[in-house]
Amino acid sequence: MRYLNRFALIAAVTLAAQPATAAAQTFRSADSVLRKMWTAGIEQSKTEAMAQVLIDSIGPRLSGTPGFAAAVDWIENQYKAFGITAKREQYGTWRGWKQGTVHMEMTAPRVQNLEVELLAWSPPTPKNGPVEGEVVVIPELADSAAAKQWLGTVKGKFVLVSPPEIMCRAPQELERFARAATVAKINAQRVEIQRLGLARLRPFAPANTPVQALARAVQMRLDSAGVIGIGTLTWSGGWGVDKIFGANAERAPTVDISCEDYGLLHRLATNKWGPRVRLTAESQATPAEVPMFDVVARIEGKELPNEYVLLSAHLDSWHGATGATDNGTGTLTMLEAMRILKETYPNPRRTIIAGHWGGEEQGTIGSLAFAEDHPEVISGLQVAFNQDNGTWRVEILEGQGFLKASANLAKWVAQLPAEMTDSVRLQLPGPQANSGSDHTSFLCRPAPAFRLQSSYSEYRQYTWHTNRDTYDKIVFDDLKNNATMAAMLAYAASEDPERTSRDLSTLPALPNGNPRAWPTCGKARRSYSETPAPRRAR
Repeated sequence: MRYLNRFALIAAVTLAAQPATAAAQTFRSADSVLRKMWTAGIEQSKTEAMAQVLIDSIGPRLSGTPGFAAAVDWIENQYKAFGITAKREQYGTWRGWKQGTVHMEMTAPRVQNLEVELLAWSPPTPKNGPVEGEVVVIPELADSAAAKQWLGTVKGKFVLVSPPEIMCRAPQELERFARAATVAKINAQRVEIQRLGLARLRPFAPANTPVQALARAVQMRLDSAGVIGIGTLTWSGGWGVDKIFGANAERAPTVDISCEDYGLLHRLATNKWGPRVRLTAESQATPAEVPMFDVVARIEGKELPNEYVLLSAHLDSWHGATGATDNGTGTLTMLEAMRILKETYPNPRRTIIAGHWGGEEQGTIGSLAFAEDHPEVISGLQVAFNQDNGTWRVEILEGQGFLKASANLAKWVAQLPAEMTDSVRLQLPGPQANSGSDHTSFLCRPAPAFRLQSSYSEYRQYTWHTNRDTYDKIVFDDLKNNATMAAMLAYAASEDPERTSRDLSTLPALPNGNPRAWPTCGKARRSYSETPAPRRAR
């Protein structure tokens, strides 16, 4: 009987796993194109095969690296295979860099392998070989004179510059299982440790140095003092996850150390156990900056070729993992949406463009450059749809403060199958709550640009810019849903008899009560050597 039940369960699961047919969906009209799109996108999806190549075989796509260049080549060739016109557009240059193997071991007071990630554009260890030295932490120092004196003692040592975490458990588990008093105590200790850590950096920099610039100032001074390496911790608040960004030092290699291993080294050094580490970090910088590209694909409009529907996603990623959900899923969403469109809607009313941007992680550079270089697209833009946050189904569509274009958005969403919109919440005209992605390069002009937003909290904790953003985090049912939704929305926007309005609403106040101003455009940073231009609100 036990085996019979097992076989029955397998049969039930198999039946439940069968793909739904187009006829079983709750379509809201007799539109045959939408039905064809469902079949092409849900039942005949190409996302899994494409994801394996982009995420696994090509891997991380850091600006200026061979990985990014390989992704540009691959996505151009994918469009060619789909019969879609696509070309790379050089928007500037960035510092070139290639990472090799990286490993670090604790050699005293006992031997243990340590989990580390080399920060982006970090220099290597000398001759790409091992270095070994004592681990020290920055002590409490009275003033800049004391800091200068201490710097004279660190040559040949490995310095930990970040405050440690008191606990590396995800906070939601702590809050679930610990007593409230324990949670409050740990949180208070964490705040105090962060305060003391910041105070220890102050003597190394001028008194007016902003907090966000302190780490760079300190690490540059350590670099000049002859340290063999710098260790940082940017814990992401979850089990085994750190944020991995760029290095500041120009000579000494900089590694992010896992929360657990960083705490181990910090405690050993603080308690004078004399920890030592051996670090090997291979990397190579190019003598000159290397070209950076956007990849732009287009299906020409037949009636209104000078009006545009834009599908937007950045192609670059950080390098601590393989950029699966930031932004491999966004890239695949728009690539697959264009395949669906070419197959089911090859002669659109308006021109449909897909923009795969470079340099988003360095300040939406690629999309800003595209907007600067293509005023005709900005003036003729019907709408842009941007996707840049993870693998779950789209759950929020916000009108981004466009007073009348929000009505067009609602009209387009109303045409989608109920199974696709049952979890979608419309915010109209919207508070313009989420910035920091490529849709803002169009909002600031101001041109209608909407974000296809998935669930945020788990993404921010576990995969956004972390060392765990890998292929296995992708939920392919949701990716298929999002790609098919993007294709359907592009179709609806292309066919809309109305041109979207650019009338703006009054945005709600910021959380602090101050007025929320409409964003203005920064200038695209066309070279790493250029000083970045801050984006201002008007």
